[in-house]
Amino acid sequence: MHNARANLLFIFAMALFAVQDLFIKWVTATVPTSEVIFFLGLGGTLVFALVAMRSGETLFPPLRGHRILYLRTFSEGFCAIFIFVSLSAVALATFATVFQAVPLVVTMGAALFLREQVGWRRWLAILIGFCGVLLIIRPGSSGFDSATLLVLGAVLSISLRDVISRRLPPAVSTSVVSFQGFTALIIAGPALGFLLRHQPVLPSVGEWMLIGAVIGLGILGYASMLVAMRIGEVSALAPFRYSRMVFSMGLGIVFLAERPDLLTYAGAALIIATGLYTYLRERRLARKVAPLAGIDPA
Repeated sequence: MHNARANLLFIFAMALFAVQDLFIKWVTATVPTSEVIFFLGLGGTLVFALVAMRSGETLFPPLRGHRILYLRTFSEGFCAIFIFVSLSAVALATFATVFQAVPLVVTMGAALFLREQVGWRRWLAILIGFCGVLLIIRPGSSGFDSATLLVLGAVLSISLRDVISRRLPPAVSTSVVSFQGFTALIIAGPALGFLLRHQPVLPSVGEWMLIGAVIGLGILGYASMLVAMRIGEVSALAPFRYSRMVFSMGLGIVFLAERPDLLTYAGAALIIATGLYTYLRERRLARKVAPLAGIDPA
């Protein structure tokens, strides 16, 4: 394993995703969100279709034995809708900080739906992490913005997708999963446009460049993350996921003149601290070679 190189690649991927989020905010200010989702899906589908076909993979395996794959593909469309709509509606810093609650929700979902053992310590960490989310969105206060609920929708949909991903058949390649994920965006974009009655817009040259950047950054970021996971230990990369929030907040401050307040910083600190604790606790428990029956899995 080359953990040092993998860590750098993973941080690079998080930086690319943060820049992609910034470009999404810029382009969705003038181009309907549904169109941007569609073009991203189209670009990603073409790239990963070529990768999968070069490896001799079947792009659409038979439904029998692959229901989890198609359920994940279906959930990917909802993920895209919530992520893109929330990015266009709220501050980049708000999106980035609340989005870091995903690992906590995944842990909770794995306990509730996959019956993975989660003890009281991690449940307490999840609860404290959610308190951090409340500090950021502040429901019921004068500063509450209902659009932040869209970010919670993004967190829940991404977490659902990740919980489903834990049950994917091992034989299904990453390129096929990626291909189907981007294919879902091709359907989700027009569906969102129909529901919101978006009028089609012909992007200008500058807008096409932004859309191309969104596609390119997404594909390059995903590829960098994939390489990092292959050359390093996946468990060792988890803490570096929070670097995306640092990049996003910095970009929001520099390019969007955003100024997060102290409560936002406090909420972000709680989310990161509890997320790291949950990760460290899970890793420590995983290292137990032969756990004794009756030991508290907290």
